[in-house]
Amino acid sequence: MKHLDRKLDAIRSGRYTPAYFILADAKDADMAMGLTSPARVRDVAGGLGAGHTDRAAYLDAMRQMVREGDIDILLASASSAERLAGEGLFTGSAVTPAVRYNDATDIWFARGARYTEAPSRPFRSARLPQVRAFADLGLYSVTFSNEVEADLRTLDAYAAFREEAAALGLRHFLEVFNPAFDIGLGEAAAQAAPADLGAFIGDSIVRTLAGVVAAEQPVFLKIAYNGYAAMRELARYDPQHLIVGILGGARGTTRDTFELLARAEAAGARAALFGRKIKDAEDPLRLVGLMRAVLARALAPDEAVRVYHEGLREAGRVPDRALGDDLELTDPVLLSE
Repeated sequence: MKHLDRKLDAIRSGRYTPAYFILADAKDADMAMGLTSPARVRDVAGGLGAGHTDRAAYLDAMRQMVREGDIDILLASASSAERLAGEGLFTGSAVTPAVRYNDATDIWFARGARYTEAPSRPFRSARLPQVRAFADLGLYSVTFSNEVEADLRTLDAYAAFREEAAALGLRHFLEVFNPAFDIGLGEAAAQAAPADLGAFIGDSIVRTLAGVVAAEQPVFLKIAYNGYAAMRELARYDPQHLIVGILGGARGTTRDTFELLARAEAAGARAALFGRKIKDAEDPLRLVGLMRAVLARALAPDEAVRVYHEGLREAGRVPDRALGDDLELTDPVLLSE
């Protein structure tokens, strides 16, 4: 049995412990950012250089993460997952391959692009019958904009996707992004508090899924951390069936990474899918190993940062930040709590 299936079974049966927390490495950025999706170029000591590596290096980073075995899911574009599955990477592995099923306009992050200034429009590059040959799990993302016509387009496209996926025997997890612009929440809409946004997103998720039968329900959610209260409210609503996971967002500091993980899990999150926080780390494998230690409460977030830097020093690698700087919280939501 894959780690994911064993952990989902434990969560759904009410046997959750931190050992059953689901970790995913999100390596699907090529469907959003194009050429800048791979990690930054580094010198032999690990120092940052100019530009980004290439697809070969991006695929190799995926191989290393799967072989290390600390993750439960590798999320990739259909083209990457097909290539890795064809190599036999997932044969005999406890890691589950997953594909990004859709790439709506709000993840079109080409340099200079302005797509995120408008409500998301549905779009899918991946063809589900083709994906089915090498993966039975994937991510479908939506963004609610508080605008009737835009949200109706989004929900109609999601309904059509669910029908097709169910007919093919494909599972999905649902990613719900925070909107990238003011959607008119409250009097000070442009500076809406994370709790206000979290409440809107939580209500929208439950409303959306209330009419969906079990065969088409997502296996879990992937959402932004909008504060402990919003995460806790959603996570405790139906914890054995509506499993909540978090997305990582911008890289931030190493303290941001560990602190986000610890606070979200304490609030009821049972999964984390981190992209840039892993990809852009000086030592992604070491970082993920310490994420497991933080979840197990073997290390506090600040202690994990110190252990991470000590490991970099012992390996002769140059950290991107001095230890003192890397111990700082910079995420606005984490700082506001």
